Amino acid sequence: MKPTITITYCPKCHWLLRAAYIAQELLTTFEAELKAVALEPSETSGEFHISLNDEKIFDRKEYGGFPEIKELKQVVRDRVSPGKSLGHADTKPHHTDIL
Repeated sequence: MKPTITITYCPKCHWLLRAAYIAQELLTTFEAELKAVALEPSETSGEFHISLNDEKIFDRKEYGGFPEIKELKQVVRDRVSPGKSLGHADTKPHHTDIL
């Protein structure tokens, strides 16, 4: 059975567009592997987390900010399709010493 991702976001913080962008990226990348990506407005201010079949895989407060889409795709891939290549999203940064 294909997994479902739920993105819970704070509507008071106006994070719907960010949640929708992440949903679009995940659906585009994992079109065949996911059943759905759901957007769920939170009643708790400042909340933004992502769950895969009710298992939290990202929390903005714990992480200290929002995820890079590349890193998030790697986390999802490792859980739903470990052998899948993410193309350029699998490469390491060219410059790690940028000031």
